[in-house]
Amino acid sequence: MSLQCGAILPAAGIGARMGGKLPKQYLELAGATLLEHSLSALLDCPEISSVVVVLHAQDRRAADLSLLSDPRVRCVAGGTERCDSVLAGLDVLAERTPEQAWVLVHDAARPCVLAHDIVRLIREVSARAIGGILAEPIVDTVKQAGEDGLVSRTLDRNGLWRAQTPQMFRLGELRQALQTAREQGLAVTDEASAMELAGYPVQLVPGSPSNLKVTVPADLALAGWYLDRNKTWGR
Repeated sequence: MSLQCGAILPAAGIGARMGGKLPKQYLELAGATLLEHSLSALLDCPEISSVVVVLHAQDRRAADLSLLSDPRVRCVAGGTERCDSVLAGLDVLAERTPEQAWVLVHDAARPCVLAHDIVRLIREVSARAIGGILAEPIVDTVKQAGEDGLVSRTLDRNGLWRAQTPQMFRLGELRQALQTAREQGLAVTDEASAMELAGYPVQLVPGSPSNLKVTVPADLALAGWYLDRNKTWGR
């Protein structure tokens, strides 16, 4: 029997950096919303048995998405910060899932994730029993800016990676790490940050350039191109 995992899809944000009237998870590309593309990628993975979609408390758009009626999907209201929403999802999973079970957390704004990358992450994490994240080595020259907006120095890019999602950790350990970070007022921008602060090792699993996060309007055209390519070539 293959490893069975739960997954969490935070989708409670308002997408302020995108501008516009719609939260970015509800923007449409290639015939579906970003949220639907991201959720489909998780549901298409045989190792993922359930997905908790975390929505804004006043969300009224989700009811129109038929994919959310899939029996493997549960919806819950999120919080102000990403960690609050992930914790809400973990609380739901914890009702039926052991603390030692593996859980994946994926961004709703990463609609182009490839199925074989999700499978690779699950296999690498389960093989080594060490939590991990999809990530991509940085190939660009990286500059650090000063307060005056000028280059203060050039960083050594060797060993630098760009974090992606999904990120995969044991349910109980991730839940405790996020709770501790929140109680201590520590800023965590992803699940790996909380696990690192809690002292856990995190492995890097190579992902794909297509797994971009839609953050600003210019990202939409590139995401649309990747989605069309994925349909042609297969996820």
